[in-house]
Amino acid sequence: MRELTDLKMKVLDLLNEDARRSPALLSTLLGVGEDEVKAVIAELEEDHVIVKYAAVVNWSKIEDETVTALIEVQITPERGRGFEGIAERIYLYPQVKSVYLMSGAYDLLVEVEGRNLREVANFVSEKLSPIDSVLSTKTNFILKKYKQDGIIFEEHEEDNRLMISP
Repeated sequence: MRELTDLKMKVLDLLNEDARRSPALLSTLLGVGEDEVKAVIAELEEDHVIVKYAAVVNWSKIEDETVTALIEVQITPERGRGFEGIAERIYLYPQVKSVYLMSGAYDLLVEVEGRNLREVANFVSEKLSPIDSVLSTKTNFILKKYKQDGIIFEEHEEDNRLMISP
């Protein structure tokens, strides 16, 4: 990977805030040429620093049909590969949205999406739990998202009630 310059960090920060910002806008915000910004973005994409441009969607406004679960997984690391092989085996399932190596009471945190509770439960019991290295799982279902990736989903309503004091 090439050196992560101050300009690259500023471009990353601005794109992380809003991935729709054009090179022209970025060049104006940063006070550099548009061609320089385009070259920086191309390098960051080539080096896999920028791996995807995505929108944060509040799916509860559109549909309530999907279920998201965070599954805490305790595993026995594989000799010679540690956690890598097991993590790879898990993240290849299409239901799995994210896998994180954690410190603390469990080893992996697995984010899974399904059409309903039964689909997630079946994934845990039929795909995840039978893996030889998996010692235990604990499934936590997300009931409501308040904030994701720095974006607050629900607008805060002001309390307009009159104060009553004794």
